[in-house]
Amino acid sequence: QEEVEEWLEHIPVFAVTDSKGQGVVLKPDEKTSVFYFFMSPMMANATLTQLKESGANDMDFRVSAFSLGKIWFKMLKSDSTEVKLMPPGSDGEGATTTTGVEYRLVPDTRDLLGARMLLTMNPEDSEKFKNGESMTPELAQEAIKKAMTESPKFNTTYNEIPVFLIAQMRMQKKAEEGDDSSEPITMMPMYFSLQNMVNTWQQFISQAPADLQSVEPAINLMGLHDLVEMMQTECPIDFRNVVLLPPTPVGAQGQSPADDMEPQVNNPMGGSTLGDL
Repeated sequence: QEEVEEWLEHIPVFAVTDSKGQGVVLKPDEKTSVFYFFMSPMMANATLTQLKESGANDMDFRVSAFSLGKIWFKMLKSDSTEVKLMPPGSDGEGATTTTGVEYRLVPDTRDLLGARMLLTMNPEDSEKFKNGESMTPELAQEAIKKAMTESPKFNTTYNEIPVFLIAQMRMQKKAEEGDDSSEPITMMPMYFSLQNMVNTWQQFISQAPADLQSVEPAINLMGLHDLVEMMQTECPIDFRNVVLLPPTPVGAQGQSPADDMEPQVNNPMGGSTLGDL
């Protein structure tokens, strides 16, 4: 459990809270209490805006960031976390205690759609685009419809979090400053953002030697909950050699685990599998 928490610790998730950091629990009906964590700060802000427009404008609500590692077992994987519910803005009067709050982790809708499209795109579709056929509005509409109706996974809007990777992609973790004895460590990057992954691949393929620039990326897709379950059982993956990269807005500047790494293409003849790590 400690290894899982540490592995997820640097991933931020976002939720609507009051000024004291206490979470805003929503009640879609009389019997259900729900607290939402969002992978995307924009989606958390959209929820905050909706709350203010629905009459909570005088409440001091805000979007707060939490560590995914800190909440994974304590909230997302626990059925018995005791929560004190109180009206917004109150000092505790009228509070009730319950263990019935449902915690939902919500992926970015763009990545959810991307995951569904990857699962429903057949080899014929891929060949069309490789051969230069442009994505017309009709083809795009058809692909989206297929993704929304035929995807075997990621069909709920919460608690199914897609994680993307390219089998040939590796990153060299630089030795710590001043440490001449340690060798660079080869890591496999996994991304919560499909766009971040594609951008990174395109960037370092464009700088790669000419014989590597035609390498086709072997995109793989897994669910976060499945990955965590694999960590807790005997499996061929050494997760010490896997780095999870949080979503970063395109073009944004900020510290991320990738900042201390140098990308590289590994085994261009089709790539390694996760079991090779």
